[in-house]
Amino acid sequence: MVGAYFPNGQAPGSDKFEYKMQWLRGLRDWLREELAAHPKLVLMGDFNIAPDDRDVHDPKAWAGQVLCSEPERDAYKALLNIGFKDSLRLFDQSEARYTWWDYRMNGFKRNLGLRIDHILASDALAVHCQGCDIDRDMRANERPSDHAPVVATFSS
Repeated sequence: MVGAYFPNGQAPGSDKFEYKMQWLRGLRDWLREELAAHPKLVLMGDFNIAPDDRDVHDPKAWAGQVLCSEPERDAYKALLNIGFKDSLRLFDQSEARYTWWDYRMNGFKRNLGLRIDHILASDALAVHCQGCDIDRDMRANERPSDHAPVVATFSS
């Protein structure tokens, strides 16, 4: 299991964004080697990437912004392409599912969120995934984090 906090990137075109993109390339290369040694591998954490428009409450407003830019989304897809599956997307999602809501403007109460926290399971492990969900109840607590945990269950 690999737990990671991905750099935020500040804004496309910034030095911090370029650092994020370099970091993502380095992670992908390292994970490719780890997958060869450990075929049943999980990568999870705050990716600071909303991989698809359905992972964003207002895709037009977020288009091209940090967390939702094409380079970040391409880097996320590159992780999938080396042999990972998005655990949440293994199951039907009939409603908008987010893991992060800004504290400002009652983002959580209005469900103005992004799905930027993920559990990626290697192809060899994904077939054993029995379920994946976002625990919104944790975010509804008094003085919570601005993120809600993602939980995946795997058979042995």
